Amino acid sequence: MIMQAYYKSPNHDFNLLHGDTFELLPQFDFKFDMIFADPPYFLSNGGISVQSGKVVCVDKGDWDKTMSQEDVNAFNLKWLSLCRDKLKDNGTIWISGTYHNIFSVANCLTQLGYKILNVITWAKTTPPPNVSCRYFTYSTEFIIWARKKEKVPHVFNYELMKQINSNKQMTDVWRLPAIAPWEKTCGKHPTQKPLGLLSRIIMASTTVGAWILDPFAGSSTTGIAANLLGRRFLGIERDNKYAEMSKTRREEIENAKTFTIYRRKISDIVKAEDTQMYCFECHEPEIILDLPFIE
Repeated sequence: MIMQAYYKSPNHDFNLLHGDTFELLPQFDFKFDMIFADPPYFLSNGGISVQSGKVVCVDKGDWDKTMSQEDVNAFNLKWLSLCRDKLKDNGTIWISGTYHNIFSVANCLTQLGYKILNVITWAKTTPPPNVSCRYFTYSTEFIIWARKKEKVPHVFNYELMKQINSNKQMTDVWRLPAIAPWEKTCGKHPTQKPLGLLSRIIMASTTVGAWILDPFAGSSTTGIAANLLGRRFLGIERDNKYAEMSKTRREEIENAKTFTIYRRKISDIVKAEDTQMYCFECHEPEIILDLPFIE
């Protein structure tokens, strides 16, 4: 089934569907090279945190409300099963989370036949302070990297990761900041990930021209990073506010100057291109005419 796009970039390398990922994913038959998913963490229970020096509620929205462990497991099993059907046999998936959901995700991955490759610890260099002072400050999130099949080799750009890490093997602990002010010019999603984090993920596990899916697109950081690196993107977002924000963000980098500025702000891209200029340029036709999942 061919669906109507909420938004397509002029050259069709950024595509967005507006709706429920559980309803839309089964409606097309296409295999992606990589999936990044930032699913609900189910931690919105009235707690507080600090943002920009102010105490704020951590509730993200109804989609993130705390559920029973049985419901969390059922939710994760369902979307991970749908996503596995949309991966190429050598494709990989990255899923971010905290202790609220990541153990459930790992168990579901194993149950469905994925092979877990790494669990990345994202150590935030600028975490918010601990307001209650009753426990250690939360400063990390976890990102599971898994491939679709146990015995089918996956893409891993080992030498590139070593190159951007001062010619040393990159470990599974990534010290990266949270989103910067320049990433909020079009607004901010409550769980928005930094472009530096998504750029590293995409650089590590795909090649130029690859297709990337994000089933919980939010403000489409995955898609912006994908396009900055010469990859292609399909995102699904059910909230009209964030679908519109995604569209605005993608339109922003249609400006060649903005596109270049953003790339120069992402240190991993700068380090990679210091030794191999234009290594992220896609040399295929300017406009992608054949989109099997949308009109």
